[in-house]
Amino acid sequence: MESKDDSGGLRCLVTGATGYIGGRLVPELLEAGHRVRCLARTPEKLRDHPWAGEAEVVKGDVTDAESLGAAMRDIDVAYYLVHALAAGPGFEMTDRDAARNYGEQARAAGVRRIVYLGGLTPPDVPLRELSPHLRSRAEVGRILLDSGVRTTVLRAAVIIGSGSASFEMLRYLTERLPVMVTPSWVSTRIQPIAVRDVLRYLVGSAHMPADVNRTFDIGGPDVMTYRDMMQKYAQVAGLPHRLILPVPMLSPGLSSHWVGLVTPVPASIARPLAESLRYEVVCQEHDIADHVPDGPGQPFSFATALSLALQRVREARVTTRWSSASTPGIPSDPLPTDPDWAGGSLYTDVRERDVDASPEALWRVVEGIGGENGWYSFPPAWAVRGWLDRLVGGVGLRRGRRDAQRLRVGDSLDFWRVEEIEPGRLLRLRAEMRLPGLAWLEMYAEKGEDGRSHYRQRAVFHPSGLLGHAYWWSVSPFHAVVFGGMARNIAQAAGRGTGGRA
Repeated sequence: MESKDDSGGLRCLVTGATGYIGGRLVPELLEAGHRVRCLARTPEKLRDHPWAGEAEVVKGDVTDAESLGAAMRDIDVAYYLVHALAAGPGFEMTDRDAARNYGEQARAAGVRRIVYLGGLTPPDVPLRELSPHLRSRAEVGRILLDSGVRTTVLRAAVIIGSGSASFEMLRYLTERLPVMVTPSWVSTRIQPIAVRDVLRYLVGSAHMPADVNRTFDIGGPDVMTYRDMMQKYAQVAGLPHRLILPVPMLSPGLSSHWVGLVTPVPASIARPLAESLRYEVVCQEHDIADHVPDGPGQPFSFATALSLALQRVREARVTTRWSSASTPGIPSDPLPTDPDWAGGSLYTDVRERDVDASPEALWRVVEGIGGENGWYSFPPAWAVRGWLDRLVGGVGLRRGRRDAQRLRVGDSLDFWRVEEIEPGRLLRLRAEMRLPGLAWLEMYAEKGEDGRSHYRQRAVFHPSGLLGHAYWWSVSPFHAVVFGGMARNIAQAAGRGTGGRA
């Protein structure tokens, strides 16, 4: 029998709420009447979400038994929406250990059901021959099914929704390249699914009968090749027909770098996506409908999923993006507050300006920085730095913004991430470009005299070894142009009451 709270809903734990799917699942569960607890390594990343006041957020990690056990207490349904791809080459072992830990703690806490979103795998390919990404997702599913806790494993191929990595990859490839020389995987058959259907199946899985312990294939009604998907995107987006020329010699590694150069998705994320696309991934059954019935028009067609995603992009209503989660290889250390941290080896560049505008006007410019608005100083220098970052496998500048006007902690912002935001006063960004050290950029909007405001900007760099020191001194001659120009142009934009490129 299901255990429920006083309101009649189930008590759900969402692990991975800072990610693309998890960040969208939480409000769906709340709307369905459930109580939600989120487990996050950095709870601050969730504090600015619209639903933050309705869900409980606890600090912890799936690899830490003590924190995970505490988070599992009094939980009915535990959603496992994490994977360790960002952990680097050893991610398969990390995934394996985390899944075992999750199952053990769920069993010890008396959790009734685990729900896991994994990847669809081809039935005729041995597990050992799959890509490391798909192999690990399949192994995690098996571990959870064998955990002693009834488990629902949903297996999806390509998820189409505004802000998803698969959608962004498809969108930018199709929009930017009217003629494409492509890898051979564009001819592989795939069964994509709309993110709205994924969320519906995840929410509905909470109420599955107690004896269900199995995998379910989930997909939309269309089976198509990636070439078909690009041509359909062009049609839905009102673009001319694309000329697509497959080239067999483009390996997944090479094609991931090609995707990384053309789209905002970096090679580190593009590679597992490209490797997965080598295999035909088509649903073998649709048994999920026995437990989570499809309504009229469900699951959504590929064209409908595209239309819904494009509409959200155009209306700037993208709630989570692929970049909501951590990107492989990026630093995550918080800004040091101790001036003697690490032996005092911190470099800073400080710029200050009095501004002929109110603090509110200045803050609007600060919060609107990046993305289409640019960085208010010498655009070619920022563009070159972004391209250099892409060439070495970094995220580059093209991640843009989730929202054109508002930022929240955890948002990606080109090759930065919002580490702290105090509305009206402070925006702190942590660099996620490839650097020989750690870097931050702080922007303050402060109250000045006579109704004016004061802008203060501080760049902080903590070098890693001799290369880090050499890097700082090699770029410091350009700081007057880049950081000095940035402070000057932000002040001028605030004074004019405008935002945008400067």
